[in-house]
Amino acid sequence: MSDKEAPRPGLVQAALSGRVTNAQGAAALGLGIRQFRRMKAAYRRAGAAGLLHGNRGRPSSRRLPPEVRERIGTLMETTYDGLNDTHLTEKLREVEKLSVTRETVRQIRLSRLRPAVRRRRPPRHRTRRLREAAEGALVLIDGSHHPWFAERGPRATLLGAIDDATGRIVGLLFRPTEDLHGYVQLLEAIARNHGLPLALYGDRFGAFVRNDDHWTLEEQLAGARRPTQFGQMLADLAIGFIPAHSPQAKGRIERLWGTLQDRLVAELRLRRINTTTAANAYLAEFIRDFDQRFAVRPRSTITAWRTPPRRFARILACRYERTVAADNTVTLPGRWIQIPPGPGGCSYHHARVEVREQLDGTLLVLREDRILVAEKTREKNFTLVARTAAHRERHPAADALRPRPPRPRVEPKPKPATIPRRLKPAPNHPWRRYPERQDHSNPPAGGGQNHLAVRGTK
Repeated sequence: MSDKEAPRPGLVQAALSGRVTNAQGAAALGLGIRQFRRMKAAYRRAGAAGLLHGNRGRPSSRRLPPEVRERIGTLMETTYDGLNDTHLTEKLREVEKLSVTRETVRQIRLSRLRPAVRRRRPPRHRTRRLREAAEGALVLIDGSHHPWFAERGPRATLLGAIDDATGRIVGLLFRPTEDLHGYVQLLEAIARNHGLPLALYGDRFGAFVRNDDHWTLEEQLAGARRPTQFGQMLADLAIGFIPAHSPQAKGRIERLWGTLQDRLVAELRLRRINTTTAANAYLAEFIRDFDQRFAVRPRSTITAWRTPPRRFARILACRYERTVAADNTVTLPGRWIQIPPGPGGCSYHHARVEVREQLDGTLLVLREDRILVAEKTREKNFTLVARTAAHRERHPAADALRPRPPRPRVEPKPKPATIPRRLKPAPNHPWRRYPERQDHSNPPAGGGQNHLAVRGTK
């Protein structure tokens, strides 16, 4: 007997004994007087068992047929293996045309002794940060290293951006590694599809902020450190950057990775997508479906997105200060460009210029914000990296992203001819015995003595 049914026998017995009226007993149970009279009649007929609901112990009339439950269990273990309860419920409704609830799917999973895909941990006490009011006021960016293609394809990194006010995905991109080129591509896609945000919220990745303690003399005199190449792009676009000190600080995009590692992996497997190229082509469809399910309305109807400037492609570039050489060339590690003659055939020898390497590999040489020369790259798959002044890029995957040019073969120098070392004659050598065989009866002409015969004498 349930907690709701437990008070009924006592009140019915009190009404039968005349201690309470039917109206009082019905009011205490929240029932009508006629229903209370029916309960008294049932109690006289069957005792306390007559007060129980008549459907107790019977199967529900809305229970799924056994063949439907068996079909759902088979799909759960074969086609949709690895999907969580909510995701599986959506697939059953949209693809299999089976209108079931999430609780029904969970009960079927438990009946087959299948554990949950993701364990639900007890909630921890944290202070919730209020969402931004306007869309585009704050965008969270991050990268996730995960086996997105399982064992079917290469291991890749997914770079993503989510709007803080609405929870909408504003950019996704698969890259071999988390690098500067990928984040610049992501920023370009955000600006092209939505606009420029007011600020970005990310971690302390080396492409975003400088994590070293080195200050140059110019920085000490200026009282401020120069930003990274990506930071300089954001400064030119008037986009602020907020570095997070912990993953919990940017919890919304961290929760996004938990959802994508569950849903996106399953969707890629169902569509048999095994390459990053095909996955990037599918991401637009996935984003539309994700936003329809999980996006929320912003608190303000005014959007903060801004239109990119006309020179947007020139801003999304790595920039370097260089001095023109005597032959009117400017070099970068691995690249060089020839500057044509100026007005009147003038030379730019010893002039200070700015060299910019754009996202598509185009190399620009600017002086006083005027382009002197532009040259496209000859590399087939160009990757934008931050180059140093005298060494190759310090990116951890630089050698993998940009192979070194082959070194010229240097022929070995011929070894000089060795002069045999003179050995000291042995004591019994004929040269040493020669004075003993010298004939002293015939002295040399001139009355001189043989110098070999008198060796060692004065």
